Amino acid sequence: MTASDTDATVSPLEYVRRVLRQAWRDILSVYYANTPIWRLFKSVGLLFFGFFCWTASNLLFSYGVEWTILEYVRAYGFVLILWGPLTHAVIVPLVIRLRRTADRSSVRTIARNGSKINLSVFLAIVLILGTAPISPMVLDFQPTLEGDSSADVNPDLSCTRAAGEITCELSESEGIDSVVVTSGGNEVTRTQDPPYDVTFREADLEEAVGQKEFIVELRDEDGETLRRYRRPVSSVSEADSSN
Repeated sequence: MTASDTDATVSPLEYVRRVLRQAWRDILSVYYANTPIWRLFKSVGLLFFGFFCWTASNLLFSYGVEWTILEYVRAYGFVLILWGPLTHAVIVPLVIRLRRTADRSSVRTIARNGSKINLSVFLAIVLILGTAPISPMVLDFQPTLEGDSSADVNPDLSCTRAAGEITCELSESEGIDSVVVTSGGNEVTRTQDPPYDVTFREADLEEAVGQKEFIVELRDEDGETLRRYRRPVSSVSEADSSN
């Protein structure tokens, strides 16, 4: 009986199992490929893939897409930028070396499970940062919205929090008629007085994708939005109490 005859007699479920087993072996062979060119290829590939996931998810957030999964895609990409090269340039070669040379049983046990430990730590960090993102993860692309005049309105927004309140300030106010703060589709506060500093309570903010966040909109005299800044509360730094 030939191999093709054997393949024809196996059940579809068994065939799928064989394909998955072979695919898993192929993945492992690539994962543990330890030549310098493979280490470089995997490290650079994961760095670029992580950068893509990180920036793409931040870009979608900037355009108002509020999918919970994007929080974890952003965290995955952010961590992968460092963790991918670290894994294939340092951790995998170290695990392979320890499997061959380790004398102590405890070290051999760690080496045998090194990849599982590495993956577990990586996923734990992703889950933590996806649930509570830190400030360096959050990119604000500040997309240009309606009106040609918005291209000239591009101030920096800085926000701090203290005693349950958040204060946001603009680096410049030229071309702005009002500043409106919203959360969960509801208006929190607004100001029409230069320099357009706003202060509001954290308790007034709504939760989105598992955390409180707010949007600061800069508007012109016609009420058109010039710029929009999205900020999760967790990314807002504490005010310096010494000042």
